[in-house]
Amino acid sequence: MYMVESKGGAIACMLFSLLLLGTWPALLTLLERRGRFPQHTYLDYTITNLLAAVIIALTFGQFGPSTPEMPNFLTQLSQEVMRSSCGNSLLQRCRDNWPSVLFAMAGGMVLSLGNLSTQYAFAFVGLSVTEVVSASITVVIGIILTSATSIFLKPVQGVGKMTCAISLVMTGTTLNYYLDDKINKAEILFSGVACFLVAVCLGSAVHSSNNADNKTKLDIYSNDCKDRVRTNGVTSFKPTNFNQGCTNGLEDGDASEKAKFGTAAFLIELENTRSIKVGISFSYCIFILTVLGKGTFIGLTITFFAGICFSMFSPAFNLATNDQWHTLKDGVPHLTVYTAFFYFSCFCFVIAMVLNLTFLYYPILNAPKSSFKAYLNDWNGRGWALLAGLVCGFGNGLQFMGGQAAGYAAADAVQALPLVSTFWGVILFGEYRRSSRKTYTLLAGMLLMFTAAVAILMASSGHRK
Repeated sequence: MYMVESKGGAIACMLFSLLLLGTWPALLTLLERRGRFPQHTYLDYTITNLLAAVIIALTFGQFGPSTPEMPNFLTQLSQEVMRSSCGNSLLQRCRDNWPSVLFAMAGGMVLSLGNLSTQYAFAFVGLSVTEVVSASITVVIGIILTSATSIFLKPVQGVGKMTCAISLVMTGTTLNYYLDDKINKAEILFSGVACFLVAVCLGSAVHSSNNADNKTKLDIYSNDCKDRVRTNGVTSFKPTNFNQGCTNGLEDGDASEKAKFGTAAFLIELENTRSIKVGISFSYCIFILTVLGKGTFIGLTITFFAGICFSMFSPAFNLATNDQWHTLKDGVPHLTVYTAFFYFSCFCFVIAMVLNLTFLYYPILNAPKSSFKAYLNDWNGRGWALLAGLVCGFGNGLQFMGGQAAGYAAADAVQALPLVSTFWGVILFGEYRRSSRKTYTLLAGMLLMFTAAVAILMASSGHRK
């Protein structure tokens, strides 16, 4: 079994993971904006996400000899193999690692819920805002409790139960720091967390400023529509193609061309083509601003829920592989990172399949209704959805490999994925195009703080004994 042992190797895993985990959301967003049903996309994504875990387990998890303390993936997974090669005593010991298996499955459950939530949040607040808010919540949550709980985490006589209870409410980077027995350098680690905190504040300001910019564009667009109604003496104005009809100074004025990124016409055209409708139809200009406000609130609520889910999956995986709460009996081998990742991904797969098969027939948040037969026949964009699952699966695997070597708190550096997703949001989807100087300044500051957070968190990397 291959294990990352050096600090440099762990950092390389984290950087590659950051690139992958910042890319897969862009692929799902691309399909949603092209009108593919989110249920279809996520079912495809889920299949290859599990496949990535199997590939990692059967390659990295099988390299080298297997030992009782560090068994290879198949050795630990298959009781029949252990019966023939390790003896019945070790078989019984391996059967006793179910507490660790349950921790891994719990991590897969919350990650599946978080990923599913972000797919819907993309439609309401955009790729960049969703990733900024959810990633920052993942790292920052629990920091308010850090100073208050740290004194109880010391081995003071008589407070063991209180320590355990307080540990249960701590999540994200803070919990990983204590679970890993503080192998990361605290003064460096929490400086990186502070950068995340600043980044999320700037991210909120970016969203507010960009939303104001969009409101201004749509105000002008709506007024232009009303002027046309009065000028032409028409009692109702119902543009069905927003490349035609109302135009304004924000565009170049050629109605025959496709609406340009960042224009009011582009925002409206996007709403008409995407699969998840943010609100009521945009066929009437006077409804535009109302719908945007409603969609933003829903989107941020979903994003906040996703961030809470993301803050819990890494600590759960940490407990699965290192058993810091001593749930295993003496002598029972810990789950290897590859076996834990397999169980993690299997339960992630089960949750995603159950929910999305349900959503085919009982859709939520204005998503279209579908059927399993329609899903099987929908090949439009299926390749991109399958690729997204592989990219996410390999990204998660690399994050866990790096975290097992250098500490899962340092591995939370990959939550700076807005660095990557914002790039894709601007390049592929025109986010923040034609925005104000204020928005661009805040955006630059946010990305700078995320860059600093990545560098500082990785610099805090320790070495697991």
